Amino acid sequence: MEKTDDQNCQDRHEEDNPKSSPFDFVIKQFQGKKCAPEESKEQPSAIKQFFKSFDIGNSEGKDRKEVEETEVNNAGADDQSEKQDLSGEDGLSHLTSETETSSGEQRFNQFMEKLGKKPNSKNLDLNNCALSATDVTELASLLPFLPELEEISLSWNGCVGGTLKALTVHLHHVNLLKVLRLNNCRLTAEDVISLGEAFEIVSQLEELDLSWNSNIGGKLSLLTKKLQEGCKLKCLKITDCNLTAKDGESLAELLNVTPNLEVLDLSINKNIGCSMKVIAQDLKNVPGLKELNLHMCGLKQDSLQGLAQVIPLLSSLQELNLSSNKNVGLSSDPLLGRLRFLPKLKSVTISNCGLGEESLSSLAEAALHLPELEILDLSWNKCVGGNLKLLLGALKLATEIQVFRLSSCNLVAEDLALLTSLRQDGHLTRLQKLDLSYNNNISDEGWAVFCQGLGAFKELSELDVSLRPSSCRDCGPWFRELLAALTQLPALAELGMQRWTLSESQRKQMEGFNQDNKRNIRFDC
Repeated sequence: MEKTDDQNCQDRHEEDNPKSSPFDFVIKQFQGKKCAPEESKEQPSAIKQFFKSFDIGNSEGKDRKEVEETEVNNAGADDQSEKQDLSGEDGLSHLTSETETSSGEQRFNQFMEKLGKKPNSKNLDLNNCALSATDVTELASLLPFLPELEEISLSWNGCVGGTLKALTVHLHHVNLLKVLRLNNCRLTAEDVISLGEAFEIVSQLEELDLSWNSNIGGKLSLLTKKLQEGCKLKCLKITDCNLTAKDGESLAELLNVTPNLEVLDLSINKNIGCSMKVIAQDLKNVPGLKELNLHMCGLKQDSLQGLAQVIPLLSSLQELNLSSNKNVGLSSDPLLGRLRFLPKLKSVTISNCGLGEESLSSLAEAALHLPELEILDLSWNKCVGGNLKLLLGALKLATEIQVFRLSSCNLVAEDLALLTSLRQDGHLTRLQKLDLSYNNNISDEGWAVFCQGLGAFKELSELDVSLRPSSCRDCGPWFRELLAALTQLPALAELGMQRWTLSESQRKQMEGFNQDNKRNIRFDC
């Protein structure tokens, strides 16, 4: 028969101490060396059996209960002590974290106050603050304490160039960042590389403005090749960055990975026109595009042909700027006629595009299909003079038009008479800004007729009738009609009258009108 663990333990004890009595054994079980945990758990049962023959079981039960209660109480105390220790450690860590955060916020507030700016945890506006390289480094160290930051604007700070990496390596702390503006920061190739690397971190970025950084030219691929498929970028502005034909190819690749793009501004990049055909082909990948700015991009005939082909696919387009591209007016391709496929167009800027009667007619026909048009800029197109009647039908339907710019268009008296008659017939009711400047060919009679009907433009807030810088004329013949009309235009806040000669009494009348009505009438002769 196999021995129990208690018996084995007893046998080992008797072998070590052959002359010991039973009582010695019991006492040593309490005072002597301990057995294994499994053995010690069975000891109370063995002791109870031993003392049964002496009839002292009740006393043993009472002692065991006291021992067990003591052990339980001690264990509870140890657990409580352990919990208190752990709680103390967590509390200390939490307190340290709060202290660091508080210190970081205090440093941020001091940093902003030093630059004369009000602290804002969501919008960091440091435009034109004469930042130094040290400031950029300090700002970078503060990013961990701005987890809610959504906008960073560092434009017009030349010293940012060459130091951008110090900032971009900490952008992971502001993973809610949506807007990054770095206009005219003298960015270097290294900065462009750092920005590219940052694109892998700031996955929520929606607007990037790199305008007026001429060193970006030829290096745009360092940025665009880092863009991931499905990038959330909605607005990209690269105005006057000396972009090359090679950069145009990089832009085309960008359009393939930015399906959410809504604004693309490539203005004042004269060499980008060489690759505009490639860019145009990939514009179909951004069907949600709302604003396309190609001002002074050196558009060529093939570029314009490419745009005429893709225009019908950009049904969401609201703003189109083709200004200062002379080939627009010379092209035989019906680009302007294709605008009819863009029913959501609100702004069309075609100033200084060398328009002829044929292209003006194409525009006029297309404008009949643009019910939401609010801004139309035809400035610096000499053919408009005497031909404004071609737009008569479109202007009658343009119930939403608010801004109409006709600066330096060789307008004649007939054109002004057309505008006043349109308003008197109930059209152009929402017109707020009218630019008629630099039209020196309009006769005094033409100006007089215009001023007589000017009071009907009740919503007009800005009017410019200034002459060219090299000119100077007497406005005596129609001054009275102008002054009378001004009293009927409660919304008019600005009136440009440069190079019109005023007599001393006329000047005083204008100055008095300015002061009494809080207007801004500009005259300098």
